Amino acid sequence: MWLLSWIIVGLVMGAIARAVLPGRANGGWLVSLLVGVVGAIVGGFIGRAFGADPNQSFWSFSTWFWAFVGSLVVLFVWGLLTGRKRT
Repeated sequence: MWLLSWIIVGLVMGAIARAVLPGRANGGWLVSLLVGVVGAIVGGFIGRAFGADPNQSFWSFSTWFWAFVGSLVVLFVWGLLTGRKRT
């Protein structure tokens, strides 16, 4: 069940991050999913570095917030690496 919850969080946060930073990555829902899942992992590391507990529960605000922050970071870095410009 935890895998399904990571996929759901990843898909939602990846889609929101792509809406906030448009033009950073081409692709459909699969790219959003990958950005979100990797972003959730990165966000977990960032949250722990700031002393937060980003993996409290599925419905925890902290979990979703740090997944969103991580997704933005991953999407921004992806845009820098691929040389895509914001539109």
